[in-house]
Amino acid sequence: MGIRKKSNKNPPVLSHEFVVQNHADIVSCMAMVFLLGLMFEVTAKAAVVFVTLQYNVTISATEDQPVETVTLYHYGIKDLATVFFYMLVAIIIHAIIQEYVLDKINRRMHFSKTKHSKFNESGQLSAFYLFSCVWGTSILVSENYISDPTSLWRDYPHTMMPFQMKFFYISQLAYWFHAFPELYFQKTKKEDIPRQLVYIGLYLFHITGAYLLNLTHLGLVLLVLHYFVEFLFHISRLFYFSDEKYQKGFSLWAILFVLGRLLTLILSVLTVGFGLARAENQTLDVSSGNFNVLPIRISVLASICLTQAFMMWKFINFQLRRWREHSSPPQPVKKKSVTTKGKPSKKERENGINGALTSNGADSPRSRKEKSS
Repeated sequence: MGIRKKSNKNPPVLSHEFVVQNHADIVSCMAMVFLLGLMFEVTAKAAVVFVTLQYNVTISATEDQPVETVTLYHYGIKDLATVFFYMLVAIIIHAIIQEYVLDKINRRMHFSKTKHSKFNESGQLSAFYLFSCVWGTSILVSENYISDPTSLWRDYPHTMMPFQMKFFYISQLAYWFHAFPELYFQKTKKEDIPRQLVYIGLYLFHITGAYLLNLTHLGLVLLVLHYFVEFLFHISRLFYFSDEKYQKGFSLWAILFVLGRLLTLILSVLTVGFGLARAENQTLDVSSGNFNVLPIRISVLASICLTQAFMMWKFINFQLRRWREHSSPPQPVKKKSVTTKGKPSKKERENGINGALTSNGADSPRSRKEKSS
């Protein structure tokens, strides 16, 4: 069953248009290969690496933990295979949302080309941000990260993760990696590609950094906070495209955006600058996953602060542009004197009569006086 609707034209196989029109079906077939590999003993060991999470450790019951066994996970090189498989899943889900939700709305609203691309972008991102916010908040509540803020830096390094935590990070990496081929599949304009590459790269840089440096607790809190603010922006833009009168959402987003940047800086400085700086073990040990040393802490804080400053700079430019658009007075329209068709003005009628008399040889008063003399 095809996910994308096919046009009447049949492009050549493996051509550019063929891949763009049928990319969801092609990717679905690739994902099915890995799932079918689980059914056979020969290929099951290789397929498991792509489909399931790797590096699980089973911890036996202790006096502090009444549960019989607890399964935790850490990261490794095999996670790249898992990220690749769920990147294929993300492409399929992207195509489903585009085909059965966004395209139907676009046909009803009759957007222009510019609004069409922006509506698709906001539609996809708002769905992803909403899903990630709900999922991330459930992890924060279940792991008691909200009720106990010291858990952000206590017992560092956080090398062991529960299943939901690791799956969340794998899904985040898979989604942002899938954004690269989507630039080709969605025929993104050349002038929009640099902007999208910048924010995709920033997401991958910070998520990968939190995952590899074992700062998963802090990274989860900051991601949920950031995703909530971004969800509000994109859902406000969707309402704005449906009716330009809905602009109150942007005002609320502007307030929460500034508060989100402040909370991000406060939590980062509190965790990295104070919590980890006062920890007893501050030696670099890659084998045990301990990266709590001064150069790495400074690099983490510097990257977060620079990113927040860059976002604030873009935010200020965006607000100034909107303010100029709304405050600029409308230009007066120059009225042109329009004569009624078939009815010339009085001056034109007099000139026309005099010219007609002259051209027909009629004597003007002056010519008659000359003749009489």
